[in-house]
Amino acid sequence: MNGEFIPTQYLLQSVKTGQQFCDKGWTLDAPNEKEPSLIRTIYEEVQINLKDPSLGLFRFYDWLPVMRYLEGSSAPVTYKSQGLGDHLGLENLFVTFSGYWPEKGVRMRTCSFKETEAYSVCGRIPENAKGVLVVASAGNTARAFARVCSDNKMPLLLCIPEDALDAMWFDTPIDSKYVKLVCTRSGSDYFDAIHLSNKIVTLPDFYAEGGARNVARRDGMGTTTLSAVTTIGRIPDYYFQAIGSGTGAIAAWEAVDRLMVDGRFGTNKMKLMVSQNDPFLAIYNAWKAGSRQLIPIDDDEARRQSEAIVAKVLANRFPPYPVHGGLYDCLKASGGDVLKVTNDEALAAADLFKDLEGIDILPAAAVAVASLINVVKEGRIAKDATIMLNITGGGKERFMSEHDIVYMQPDHVFEINPPAEEIKKVMNKLF
Repeated sequence: MNGEFIPTQYLLQSVKTGQQFCDKGWTLDAPNEKEPSLIRTIYEEVQINLKDPSLGLFRFYDWLPVMRYLEGSSAPVTYKSQGLGDHLGLENLFVTFSGYWPEKGVRMRTCSFKETEAYSVCGRIPENAKGVLVVASAGNTARAFARVCSDNKMPLLLCIPEDALDAMWFDTPIDSKYVKLVCTRSGSDYFDAIHLSNKIVTLPDFYAEGGARNVARRDGMGTTTLSAVTTIGRIPDYYFQAIGSGTGAIAAWEAVDRLMVDGRFGTNKMKLMVSQNDPFLAIYNAWKAGSRQLIPIDDDEARRQSEAIVAKVLANRFPPYPVHGGLYDCLKASGGDVLKVTNDEALAAADLFKDLEGIDILPAAAVAVASLINVVKEGRIAKDATIMLNITGGGKERFMSEHDIVYMQPDHVFEINPPAEEIKKVMNKLF
């Protein structure tokens, strides 16, 4: 990047109260508020000015809460669908693609839109920061953060379920000096990995990435919507995405809020049409019950459901759904809906997308495609509606066929809910 990088200018705001305050460097919550609420960024630049495409994700720098520029990122790319659009009889279907598809100008080495959040979150960390960033993941997020932190020599500890180790693939080895990986034993799920990470961040010199509470994560994922809107020239009528936590959909809605204020792209509310993989339906069940609160489920049953779905990364037991500014509020504000998709429907959609569009997609993205197909079959969407289909990961088969792949191995495997003393001992050994 030419010239000195100037940190983005912004304030933070509580969604619940509207209170505005400065970012203290890693602020995740509004100060002096008792009721949980997400916080949002209020950028000095009201209108976004895209930078040169060579900057990758940082071409959206105006609306990213970053302190520094990191090399190696790739921005999502949006194009008008011909194959799938014609097949479904949709006149204005736009695909926003994150993954590996060189012909389209997108080269995410981990093949997932989780790179958008990893580069944004890591760009928020000052260069002189101390301590170890802790990230819990069901797979794709861990792979993205491992790549970014390894390449940029940033200390990172990843917590994932042991059954997600097949997601820890890379084209070059991860630098073990900076990036460590621990797991919760086979049979555990994403929530167990989160629970472990929550214990680790109570130790000195470790700090939580923050998940949905981290504005950099959400604004990074919001670049998918920025890509779509600046390409199409208007805010879409519908937004389709598969969800686990729903953080990407929250990010999309927040991006639309900013784009409406920008004033150049219309004032569409953009209905959020988000989908889950049956039988793991935590958000779907709450939404269809008209409930702001998630419906309780037994831990063992949740793990069973998590094991049963093809899109493993969509299994999140405690998503930011009820919190102020969370997915429930975004769905209500947008007039959106939550859909469900079976494994068979997702697998068929993946095959169809590859045949019609020419690239393989990850299982979560296939769930989104299947949900769009179902909605069209049900006659719920006008043929001339402007639709954004967020393909959150793809090109993995292509990438693997073109590169030698190595897998990252865990530095330690914990039992579910290990004692604090064991955790402390392992962390002292690793760092």
